[in-house]
Amino acid sequence: MKAIQIDRYGGPEVIVRRDLPMRLPGDGEVLVRLAYSGINFMDIHTRQGKYVTSQTYPQSLPTTLGIEGAGMIDAIGGGVDGFQLGDRVAYCLSWGSYAEFAIVDARRVVRVPKELPLELAAASMFHGLTAHYLAYDLGKFGPGVSCLVHAASGGIGQLLVQLGVRMGATVYATTSTEAKAAVARKRGAAAVFLYDEGRFVEMMRSLTGGRGVDVVFDAVGKPTFRDSLRATRSKGLVVSYGSVGGAVKDLDPIELGEAGSLFLTRPRLADYLTDAATIRRRASDIFAALLDGSLSIEIAGYYALDEVERAHEELENRHMVGKPLSKILQPRLGAGSPLFHA
Repeated sequence: MKAIQIDRYGGPEVIVRRDLPMRLPGDGEVLVRLAYSGINFMDIHTRQGKYVTSQTYPQSLPTTLGIEGAGMIDAIGGGVDGFQLGDRVAYCLSWGSYAEFAIVDARRVVRVPKELPLELAAASMFHGLTAHYLAYDLGKFGPGVSCLVHAASGGIGQLLVQLGVRMGATVYATTSTEAKAAVARKRGAAAVFLYDEGRFVEMMRSLTGGRGVDVVFDAVGKPTFRDSLRATRSKGLVVSYGSVGGAVKDLDPIELGEAGSLFLTRPRLADYLTDAATIRRRASDIFAALLDGSLSIEIAGYYALDEVERAHEELENRHMVGKPLSKILQPRLGAGSPLFHA
């Protein structure tokens, strides 16, 4: 089978194409014939070596890139119940989706409703399940809850805004450009501000009667983090779930006290997908919302397996210029097989 791997860490130039031998799934595993694979910033970080020392996302070289996909069950290993050959399925947090086939732990696999296109299933797993635990488990969205979503025009940001509105919360948002602000408004944000070197904080305080919001979701990092503290109410929560703008490396915990006895968490999706029942519950909620129209995901482009380098370069460049971040890969037989992004 065709697959995209890395043997060393670095830029897009380290990507290699290989014909790998097929293997059958072992106990507790299934073989998925991939129709689509997501291209995420996590793939960029994997290629760059940022998970070398990670205990949450351990991986070693050589590795096949890609952590989410959707397709059909092609073979079933021993001890696996609940799946049949030909089932339409999706998964995330399993390396190896930049390929024609992937061996996946059956506990991570969910069925895709027949009404939902497989490309949307692939596009909604990593981003959708992340937004789900952020909204339900951490933000505890509902009437009377207020939140601020940074990078609100990105893949997870758009879903967070939509989930907040859907669940009755008041959602404020920040973006880097006016064009991206329009996207956040379209998704239902009550008010949208530019980062503008932190000047959004005064407007946020004004809109909340000087109180600040209950929770801030910050995937940007260094450029916004300390302003996130200033925008949060006393004893509120700051959720730092990414650092695409740079890591915060100089935090003194006393800053949380000075900002109003704040709570700070740096969660990871893996810790909120600890068992099959939880994964299926989260995916079912996201799939149902996509089908009833209360959530929307736009696929921004399609790429072939032969275009992985270009897809990664464009993803990184989109981040640098403040455009949407996520992509999807659609592997098909032959050199022209496409990749896609959401």
